[in-house]
Amino acid sequence: MRVLRIISCAALVAVSLSTHAAGEQAPLSDPIPEKIQPSGLVLAAEEFVRVPRTSDSSEDGQTNAAYARIQFLTPLGDGTGRLALNDLRGPLYLTDERGADPVVFLDMREQDVGFDDSMFPNETGLVSVAFHPQFGQAGTPGFGKFYTAYSATSGSGTADYLDDDAESHESVIREWTASDPTAGVFSGSSREVFRIGQFAPNHNIGMIAFNPNTEAGSSDYGMLYACLGDGGMAHDPRDHGQSLAVPQGAIMRIDPLAGDAARRYGIPADNPFVGTAGVAPEIWASGLRHPQHFSWDTDGRMFIGDIGQNQVEEVNLGRPGANYGWRLREGTFASGFAVGRGPGPVYPRPDTDDDEFTYPVAQYDHDEGNAIGGGFVYRGQAIPALQGKYVFADFPRGRLFVIDTDALSPGRPVAITEIDVMIGGATRAVADAAGFPNTYGPGNRADLRLGTDSTGELYMLTKSDGWVRKLVPAPAP
Repeated sequence: MRVLRIISCAALVAVSLSTHAAGEQAPLSDPIPEKIQPSGLVLAAEEFVRVPRTSDSSEDGQTNAAYARIQFLTPLGDGTGRLALNDLRGPLYLTDERGADPVVFLDMREQDVGFDDSMFPNETGLVSVAFHPQFGQAGTPGFGKFYTAYSATSGSGTADYLDDDAESHESVIREWTASDPTAGVFSGSSREVFRIGQFAPNHNIGMIAFNPNTEAGSSDYGMLYACLGDGGMAHDPRDHGQSLAVPQGAIMRIDPLAGDAARRYGIPADNPFVGTAGVAPEIWASGLRHPQHFSWDTDGRMFIGDIGQNQVEEVNLGRPGANYGWRLREGTFASGFAVGRGPGPVYPRPDTDDDEFTYPVAQYDHDEGNAIGGGFVYRGQAIPALQGKYVFADFPRGRLFVIDTDALSPGRPVAITEIDVMIGGATRAVADAAGFPNTYGPGNRADLRLGTDSTGELYMLTKSDGWVRKLVPAPAP
């Protein structure tokens, strides 16, 4: 088990300099020279549902002008075929697998819970939703309960962590209890479960989810996972990635129904750092920069997409207690901090690691994309060619990637190939067909996310136009 590390920036550089002589390594201008090749697969993205246009609460031009900031599409898991769809700006919609018009189930802007998305609309707001596996089971502790991850005004509550380092905002998990779980509009009560301070407006809380493949009686049943970025800015200035004192730069795992006098939630007894002095017991895995999304395959494997800093985007396998290396590693490479150079490009990593790092099973560099988005191992029926493959997106550029999952091994990245997408009857780049002007660089931005339904079928979500499109085989030419 990894020993707690809380090292200042200056000390970290000093340690690195003593281990790696200055000038010993040259930076890598192109860390992954191999280009992503076509998969030969073409999928059609058929219009499924479209949410209403929304607007940012902040109008200072700090981000792009999305039609609607739709982030995730997820099944409720209660056997009804209903799907939840969140907009970062506050609305939580319900639709279904037949494509019913989305209806506002809950609007965070109308709840007295400190909701605020103004500090950085591209990342903050109503970030995720998760329905307890007992949501539709009357007489169970989780009946009617679901959870939201969102951004709140600093000082609107007392943070469990970093209450005194919340200059920007706070990330919150809140439990809602529906009086009637079958209703199309929420009515009921809520309570706060978890809160952490955010010193910067980005790299805050991401996806929250329950493992959908566990059964009642399993130690993982009803345990809520949440991914937290490193706290923001760039290059992890607080070094949260390599500190276990707070659950940032990490995936945490809690029991939301098992609170006591000390906490509003329980700590699972099999969490990897339970009982370790100075370590946040919520932490399940660490060393991540900005893991916005994770998912599970039916065989129990967790897949994590971690957004890189300067050059490398990662797909990781989730493992309890794993340290994925940030900010000493970016992909399978050493960061500038690891070689005594500070912020900057990546370098070849040393022959041996001072710490035990878990490396990606797939990676790509910024010649190919800018930020990895969500992904799923396909277990649907509509696209046989994808069966058992992990499909994921680079969300700014809107590229759809795929990897084989049969023999994944951390540190031995497999080849990534690209899926072509047909929109409106023509095979086109998603950023061209459904993009909008990119305020972070030249060209269009797609803001492409992926979702899934209860049968394992895949959907594309684009913020530029507010459309959810279902992926199906392309028609024969």
